[in-house]
Amino acid sequence: MEHTADGSWLEISRTSVWRRFGRAIEAVEYRMPDGNTETFYLAAVRPAVSVFALTPDREVILVEQYRPGPARVLRELPGGFVDPREEAAGAAARELQEETGYAGTLTPLTTCYDDAYSTMVRHCYAATDCLQVAAPTPDSTEHVKTVLVPLEEFRAQLRSGASTDVEVGYLALDYLGLL
Repeated sequence: MEHTADGSWLEISRTSVWRRFGRAIEAVEYRMPDGNTETFYLAAVRPAVSVFALTPDREVILVEQYRPGPARVLRELPGGFVDPREEAAGAAARELQEETGYAGTLTPLTTCYDDAYSTMVRHCYAATDCLQVAAPTPDSTEHVKTVLVPLEEFRAQLRSGASTDVEVGYLALDYLGLL
């Protein structure tokens, strides 16, 4: 049993309910500050990276692919899981090249949580001066198309919310002074 950092919540038990594709659902029982117990179902997910990639012509490099959760094709920033024993920066460079064939100068921006009921930490990067250096080599479960979009179109996409990595897009635009 383990207390939270401030000592107010006590983890009583943790059970894996489901596990596949680097994701799991865990039932975690806590004793809360008021003494009651409650079970929360958490998405236990490996760390991930997301890369805002920009060409010298100021086009944003996106990957277009079907996403089962929203049940539609989305245009997203390149990214994916950090492999075991891999550094986040290496994963960012690898995912950018695997999914798009592009490489550039990577800058770490920050890390952020996926959501309040997930263990996933997303490492956010900006990649500038990106050039195509190879053909994309996506994983067997990725059926992606590389799409280059002008900054204004990308900003409109962010405002629409039709992406899984809106926060990374805004963080990168802010960092690069492109908001």
